Amino acid sequence: MASTGEKPKLLITGARGMVGRNLAAHPGAAAWQVLAPSSGQLDLRDGAAVRRWLADHRPDAVVHAAGVVGGIHANMAEPVRFLADNTLIGVNIVTACLEAGIPTLINLASSCIYPRELGHGLREDQVLTGALEPTNEGYALAKITAMRLCEYALRENPALNYRTLIPCNLYGPWDKFDPRHSHLVPAIIHKIHEAMLRDQPEVEIWGDGTARREFMFAPDLADAIIRALTDPAALPPVLNIGPGHDHSISDYYRIVAEAVGWGGRFTHDLTRPVGMRQKLLDVGLQSRWGWAPRTSLADGIRATYQFYLQEQSR
Repeated sequence: MASTGEKPKLLITGARGMVGRNLAAHPGAAAWQVLAPSSGQLDLRDGAAVRRWLADHRPDAVVHAAGVVGGIHANMAEPVRFLADNTLIGVNIVTACLEAGIPTLINLASSCIYPRELGHGLREDQVLTGALEPTNEGYALAKITAMRLCEYALRENPALNYRTLIPCNLYGPWDKFDPRHSHLVPAIIHKIHEAMLRDQPEVEIWGDGTARREFMFAPDLADAIIRALTDPAALPPVLNIGPGHDHSISDYYRIVAEAVGWGGRFTHDLTRPVGMRQKLLDVGLQSRWGWAPRTSLADGIRATYQFYLQEQSR
């Protein structure tokens, strides 16, 4: 650990992404000396480079938030990259942390690791009990691998604080709003903002709008991570993180339209893929841990839209 009087060192992988930026911006991050190398400074796909970097910098804890991410478009277009790169990144981080003797690793997975047919009440012990959603299977397999590596490391050495958090879908400041790379909420924000600028009377929704998704404001996840870092031994090996309730795709379009101030109507393209019909986490373990997200969906979307406008004005 850091010597007396020094802040402990925290490596955040993916520090330039949405989760990493919100984590670094959290007030609790001030207790740490944050190490945030860019992908140009440290290619996480290069195992030798990761081992050298950890040996040189000796962080006291690691939050693994890096990954190749994207929505349905990107996952379907580049399945090889999503599986290969994310698997390399996860394996390299976990094994290099073990080799360097890093005592604490908070690994971030994704709710897409759950079987597609379960839909709701997704418990931590249900991973690998059924087939995955095909549209993001590669990404899910990579995240499962990293999660299992953390569990195996803990099995071999119970003194390690290697834990995996499984957040629900996220949105918030520093999200990706480019429709080629964005997830649902930022994609909707961009689409409806453009409709307002162009005075479009209609916006198209993929599918019938009844599929349900659970979303959490990214700064709330940052709050959970900071708490986990303060006492990682208090966490179970795997822990769902989310609000524990969901909304329909149509609800997200409606709430974004209210935030943007667009008053048009929605149409539906029933030929488009929509992924899983429902994906709702069981947050029983999270409740017993004594934590819950604090930001309502409407408040979070308003804050995210304001961030989007600031980015557009630059």
